[in-house]
Amino acid sequence: MIQISRWKVIAIAISVVFGVLFTLPNALPQATLDALPGFVPKQKLNLGLDLQGGSHLLFEVDTASLRAERLANVIEDVRTTLTEDSIGFGELGQRGDLVSVRITDPTKTQAAATALRNRIGAPLAGAVGGRDINVNIRETNRIELAFAPEAMAADASKAVDQSIETIRRRIDSLGTKEPTIIRQGTNRIVVQAPGESDPQRLRDIIGQTAKLTFQMVDENVSAADLEAGRAPPGSVILPDEFGAPLAVKRRAVVTGEMLTDARQSFDQQSGRPEVSFTFNGVGARRFGEVTAQNIGKRFAIVLDDKIISAPTIQSAIPNGNGRITGNYTAESANDLALLLRSGALPAKLNVEEQRQVGAELGADSIRAGVISLAIGGAAIIVFIVLAYGLFGVFAALALVVNVLLIVAAMSMTQATLTFPGIACIILTLAVAVDA
Repeated sequence: MIQISRWKVIAIAISVVFGVLFTLPNALPQATLDALPGFVPKQKLNLGLDLQGGSHLLFEVDTASLRAERLANVIEDVRTTLTEDSIGFGELGQRGDLVSVRITDPTKTQAAATALRNRIGAPLAGAVGGRDINVNIRETNRIELAFAPEAMAADASKAVDQSIETIRRRIDSLGTKEPTIIRQGTNRIVVQAPGESDPQRLRDIIGQTAKLTFQMVDENVSAADLEAGRAPPGSVILPDEFGAPLAVKRRAVVTGEMLTDARQSFDQQSGRPEVSFTFNGVGARRFGEVTAQNIGKRFAIVLDDKIISAPTIQSAIPNGNGRITGNYTAESANDLALLLRSGALPAKLNVEEQRQVGAELGADSIRAGVISLAIGGAAIIVFIVLAYGLFGVFAALALVVNVLLIVAAMSMTQATLTFPGIACIILTLAVAVDA
């Protein structure tokens, strides 16, 4: 007669009870589950996109816009460097993938090139003495600046990695469980969000660059120049909240990278939704200095190259707190706050593919998965009972307990079950028979 230790029986019984308790929530309606006592486990399996339905998006990182932005920054750096060194220049602008500048006095061309080499760009990783921007004298008084090929490739790869992290923070803020965010190829990102039934809202939240800057308004530009789109050097014309053109200084005084928090709130006077924000120490100090030095002047709050507000500075703002007002709903203000908290994307994202996996298709997959699990499990049980008799019955009971424990463990850890996962469970049952 087979002798089994009492402690082993107790351990098995306790394991089975815990397995049943943690598996049970997956079989109960949510209303019934909410009515159960607090000590009863209520964690459920997270279902994957193929079982639950949801949204599937494929993005492509726009490396061309990344290059254009970097070239624009180089132009401003060239202007600042030459101005600070009192070197006269003209014809500063972009030529294809280059930045070209003409030095007024040819005798200062070499000095200008040296200053630009020392103060523009950064050391190139893996290259001793190399920099990410090459500065070359092409004529007696013309200098060209170009990105090193490996620098742009590294920037593009870094932009994809940063975009993935930013997308993850944004989706996590939505409360989506177990999203899939993976890199595809060199500049594409696949996003799968189980349970998200509105792919358009998900696309809007993920795809918005959310680059926030605070820039001084250039009050010296005439109305005629604004209408003609002519901006002086160092300024740029952007549309304001009403679509009218407004000139602002190209150089931002404070950026969204200096924010520590952003929340949806309500205006105390009008009760309308708004976004409140807080700067970090550096941003608060810089914001306080700029507002103290420019009382009576206007500054623009710019989001993705569109002015969303351009108030007049009434007094210094030293505490680092501010608010963004506009024609917001509670949802749109909350979405903007979410974007600001999660940080700006390093480059624009273009949507290559967008599709929704419907709940009905997910329900069909669940039904098919349960049926396949039942048929596969039943076939295994029938086989082992016919082959091994009474010991086959014991083995069949052990297989049932095995499934309970697998589902219980996945429920406890909030793991995600997919259709291939169901096939793996069936395979596990077949393999477990040999044990």
